[in-house]
Amino acid sequence: MPRVVIDAEICKGCVLCVEFCPRDALEMSDATNSRGHHPAVLRDDEKCTGCAVCALVCPGVCIEVYR
Repeated sequence: MPRVVIDAEICKGCVLCVEFCPRDALEMSDATNSRGHHPAVLRDDEKCTGCAVCALVCPGVCIEVYR
């Protein structure tokens, strides 16, 4: 099963990863990080296929995908 690691402190809350996820496995957190941004979180790890589109579109390079 793939594993997605999102560094919540680096995330700027741009929402690109959520919008580009082909399986709708990500969402924005209700909580904020230390800079006041709502970071992305993996909503449903069962839907994630490890395609790494989220990591490719992330301008902050805060997402890592392990297969």
